[in-house]
Amino acid sequence: MSNSTLEQWLQRLERLHPSAIDLGLERVSAVAAHMELLAPAQSVVTVAGTNGKGSTVAVLESLLARVGKSTGCFTSPHFQRFNERIRVAGVEVPDAEIISAFVAIEEARGDISLTYFEFTALAALYIFGQRQPDIIILEVGLGGRLDAVNIVDADIAVITSIALDHQEWLGQDRGEIGVEKAGIVRHGRPVVIADADPPQELLDYVAGVGATPVLCLGEAFTLQGIPGAPQVSLQLATGKYGVLALPAGGGLLPENICAALQAAALLGITFSERDVHAALSGMAVTARREARHVAGLDYVLDVAHNPASVDKLVDKIAVTPCKGKTLALFSVMADKDIPAMISAAAGVFDAWFLAEQPGNARAARAADVADMLRGAGQSMISVSKNVRQAFRRAQSLMSAGDRLVVFGSFYTVAEVLPLLEKDQRKSVAGAAP
Repeated sequence: MSNSTLEQWLQRLERLHPSAIDLGLERVSAVAAHMELLAPAQSVVTVAGTNGKGSTVAVLESLLARVGKSTGCFTSPHFQRFNERIRVAGVEVPDAEIISAFVAIEEARGDISLTYFEFTALAALYIFGQRQPDIIILEVGLGGRLDAVNIVDADIAVITSIALDHQEWLGQDRGEIGVEKAGIVRHGRPVVIADADPPQELLDYVAGVGATPVLCLGEAFTLQGIPGAPQVSLQLATGKYGVLALPAGGGLLPENICAALQAAALLGITFSERDVHAALSGMAVTARREARHVAGLDYVLDVAHNPASVDKLVDKIAVTPCKGKTLALFSVMADKDIPAMISAAAGVFDAWFLAEQPGNARAARAADVADMLRGAGQSMISVSKNVRQAFRRAQSLMSAGDRLVVFGSFYTVAEVLPLLEKDQRKSVAGAAP
């Protein structure tokens, strides 16, 4: 398939394995060993957690670039282009390079069947081996212990928040889920834990593995609440850093910024408060409480897809009130705790715009979500046949000062992004002399 396009390759990968999710390291490890991908020459930072992984990776990537270090980043999922998943020095890897990696994996795997995610994780490692960036940053796709990126031993493990999500795969409570996330931890190597209240089972597991040092939010590094300018204190064993003031505002959670800075310090990176501000200045990680103003209207995009992340989104909305109505465009996967997500958003939205996702078998039926909303006392509800229709309906009722919050899943935001970009282009063209 060397002459196939990237899109053709991706379509094939979706059909290659009998199930989309097949947790386990045996198959992917065997292929990686054959390709000599298991021991990268570079330092490796692996990031796990329920929420906040993408933000943490993005901050670390930006800070390392600021201090002159090149990075290879593997993240998931993507919004509009598969290439978003694999970046070197902050730049998406081009189609031809990804296809070359796919060809190499196809030749190496023999009769071993790989999932879409396993294939793409191997492609990232192959490309990083070819490009040799200074530091590799790997974002876990699901869980940690049995996720494909865990075939590589992390020099530094980062665990962000622990919340209920993917219980059918990871466990029924925060303790069980926390242990699965902590599967990326290695003996004698540092772990950064950025959950303010990590389950005891996670801490016990980390202690049993023998990770060192174990740096926990609220202990080894802390958030000091100063109105308008949250601060982080990085307290390493060396006492290298004192208090660093973080810029106020933005969609990034301070605890995720802290986790990234702590990981950078563990890498031996020297950075100043000016470096931190420069790395964060104007930084908006796509759809992480991301505010946009397009053609005179206000939007917030967030991939919030479980109750804990909706809580954080609601906090953001509360501290950044708008002058008019706040509307919701909501479409969510059926396997999520939808009633709890609706409860977390109680009283926040003046109207709900729900959408079917006809091409997504995992998506909840909009009519079912509407029934849940009515049961929770919501009455202003619109149901559309797809996300585009829901978005345009919501827009048609918006006036200056109103705000539309798009959330529920990566898929939902991914369908809205090109619509917003189209509106932005039209607005710019209309304003041109």
